[in-house]
Amino acid sequence: MNNYQKKWVYLLVLSLIWGSSFILIKKGLIGLTALQMGALRIIITGLILIGVGFKSLKTIEKKNYKWIVATGILGTFFPAFLFAFAETEVDSAIASILNSLVPLNTVLFGLAIFKITTTKRQVTGVIVGLIGTMILIASGAHLNPHQNYLYAGLVIIATIMYAMSVNIIKKHLHNETPLAIASGNFVSIIFPAFVILFFSDFFSKSTFNGDGFYISIYYIVLLSIFGTAIAKVLFNKLVHISSPVFASSVAYVMPLVAVLWGVLDGERISFIQAMGGVIILIGVYLVNKKSKA
Repeated sequence: MNNYQKKWVYLLVLSLIWGSSFILIKKGLIGLTALQMGALRIIITGLILIGVGFKSLKTIEKKNYKWIVATGILGTFFPAFLFAFAETEVDSAIASILNSLVPLNTVLFGLAIFKITTTKRQVTGVIVGLIGTMILIASGAHLNPHQNYLYAGLVIIATIMYAMSVNIIKKHLHNETPLAIASGNFVSIIFPAFVILFFSDFFSKSTFNGDGFYISIYYIVLLSIFGTAIAKVLFNKLVHISSPVFASSVAYVMPLVAVLWGVLDGERISFIQAMGGVIILIGVYLVNKKSKA
């Protein structure tokens, strides 16, 4: 299988995994606070990745340590908490839809800061995908007027951080292995996560005896293993064999999976939202269509 075929396989697998992550976050908040959930997600994932990829840490060049720390903070640490807090007020499907802003931010920051070239077709695809996203957001706001959309701003901040992270990986960490990057990320953020968990009242009797505590732990373990640990390595690999824009376009397909999970969990979706999803897929096609030689 060549890299062109591999990148589409990675895109599909990541879309399924990350598209399912939003409902797992929602379920993880049943018996835990946003701080507890975000910290636990980082800690569990960190223990897995550091255990598996400890030897790969030796291959990281010293000059790249700062970029490893930067991508850990921007691409994992803050987003883990931002999405947890956002989903205390906003449906999981809406959070995933807002996450579709990642490709647009990737293009903008890639051009403005990292000087990574982007074709006109990619820009057109991003705009088309963004239009589809706006349709989904507008329709969602109409269907769910009781939700506090100020919390949606937390998701938008997270998409900016994701965009910065993916451009840094492509620009400065292209010589490092995906496992080394992921393991190094969590080495740099696992201790702060422990500190946050300690001061979040997680270890109190009231937390352990609370309703939904153990079922929340179950969902967070699933989220940590698949939605963060495995997906993190796959995503770093995808960035290496494709472009930042292609890699970030996973954020366009994820909402289709997340919305389906949301509907199964009782969240509402309209025909207009379905049409927005089709427009998003058209945007993905334009972003990733090969140019003629």
